[in-house]
Amino acid sequence: MSLQIWGNTLGTWLAAVVVMAISFCVLYYAKRLADKYISILYARRPNVVLGLMLNLVRQINVYFLVLLAILIGSSLLTLPVRLSRAISILVILFLLFQVGLWGDKAINYWRDTKIKKKADEDPSMATMLSALGFMGKLLFWGIIVLIALENMGIDVTALIAGLGIGGIAVALAAQNILEDLFASWSIVLDKPFLVGDYIVIDGYSGTVEHIGLKTTRMRSLTGEQLVFSNSDLLKCRIRNYKRMYERRIAFSFGVVLQTPLEKLKEIPHIVEEIITSIENTRFDRAHFASYGEFSLNFEVVYYVLSSSYALYMDVQQEINLAILEEFQKRA
Repeated sequence: MSLQIWGNTLGTWLAAVVVMAISFCVLYYAKRLADKYISILYARRPNVVLGLMLNLVRQINVYFLVLLAILIGSSLLTLPVRLSRAISILVILFLLFQVGLWGDKAINYWRDTKIKKKADEDPSMATMLSALGFMGKLLFWGIIVLIALENMGIDVTALIAGLGIGGIAVALAAQNILEDLFASWSIVLDKPFLVGDYIVIDGYSGTVEHIGLKTTRMRSLTGEQLVFSNSDLLKCRIRNYKRMYERRIAFSFGVVLQTPLEKLKEIPHIVEEIITSIENTRFDRAHFASYGEFSLNFEVVYYVLSSSYALYMDVQQEINLAILEEFQKRA
């Protein structure tokens, strides 16, 4: 009488192991072959469908292939009911995990593709897509976990009811976190600022780098990162310089008290001619404004037709040099 393990002969066990090994090799080779073939097609003609397929193939977990091979090989064996069910549950759990990885990758790919298209033309949409991607993944993984618990024999209905009651206590305990979470959605939907905007908040200024679920991060002009709570941001007055379509500039200068009256009268016209001759500017006014202790003071107002600070400084420098040059000519 031949030796038997769980009602299966050694020959049956050997056959099952061989089938497992062959199944794993076939599955693994099929994955490698699909990766190679889709990569060649994508290199020749890149498109969204092929890119998504390539990402999904590369996301296949090797442990999932091992479990599939075990399931195929175990079909040749007569196993105890509990062990057979344990293998089935384990395969289902890994299948759900694999589906979760595919779904996560698909959402990431969709989000990144859309953001890449919208980043330049509509930064607000890019911010919205990023938030939607996160919420989509959260919901997707929640469904995967519930299905997994259902397959493990846990009463999901009772669990959800319990979570509903416990959720009230959690909400009270995590009030500040939830406040920041809802504030992040307010920022995303109302769009007081976007990633890439230069803003000033209570004396702190910088370029927005990231709008998260709890905090918003900025990069200051001096290089350090500034982190603000989203709920605190909505309580502050925010100055958004990115949305400044033109910059109003007021500056003053003085001339010596001994300047003749005829030359004083010429100065506003000189300044006006200088400013109107420079591109991206609009002249507003120039006046002899006040008497100083040692000078006669003029005030000038003009607009730079751009929000760029660098352009404003270039224009102001050009105006200053031109005024100095004209005064030296008339000295």
